[in-house]
Amino acid sequence: MTITKAVNNFKTISFDDHRYSSFDYCYNYFRANNSHVILNDMEKSCAILGFYLASWGMMRGSSFLLQKSYKHFEGLIKYIAASDRTNWKIQPSEYVDKYDLIEKMYNDVSKKVIEENHRGIVLITKIMLGVFGIVPAFDQYFCRCFRITSFNKESLKIIQNFYLKNQTIIDGLSNNIRTKKFINPTQKQFKYPKAKIIVMYGFVVGTQK
Repeated sequence: MTITKAVNNFKTISFDDHRYSSFDYCYNYFRANNSHVILNDMEKSCAILGFYLASWGMMRGSSFLLQKSYKHFEGLIKYIAASDRTNWKIQPSEYVDKYDLIEKMYNDVSKKVIEENHRGIVLITKIMLGVFGIVPAFDQYFCRCFRITSFNKESLKIIQNFYLKNQTIIDGLSNNIRTKKFINPTQKQFKYPKAKIIVMYGFVVGTQK
């Protein structure tokens, strides 16, 4: 399946109130607002992040998050607010060169959210995608598509090579697909991050394998 066809298949179910559109509203919020806004309404910030994660399957019965309220994300929200704005600009072409920074972000997010004895790769990468838009979400379908099992430098190198091989197509889709605004979804806001284009492809292809 081509990348364009896979992304278009994914888009056919991304209605304004579909669970996948929770990415748009979460990414818009943290991408557009500065630290003062994010911290000034802590409850809203926690709720937006929490509902995105719930929409993306992170509060199912087997998840420890099912036993938590969205106040659990308060420490993470403070971390996000203190993050350098350049963190939102990391591109798939830079995964290898900036791996130390990406790994640090991964570990920092993990410390703020994951409780002891819980495996966090899916949750952490979904947070990094929905907030920063810099890496794909490593769910079972994406990992099946790219034949990866861990979040490490080698896995990111595989994704980087895929991006570089298909850069023109992925960049074109990123430039042409924009996030929906919550108040008026017909209006668009930010370009879809390239990592989001890659995860859309990986999810669709992974479900068919």
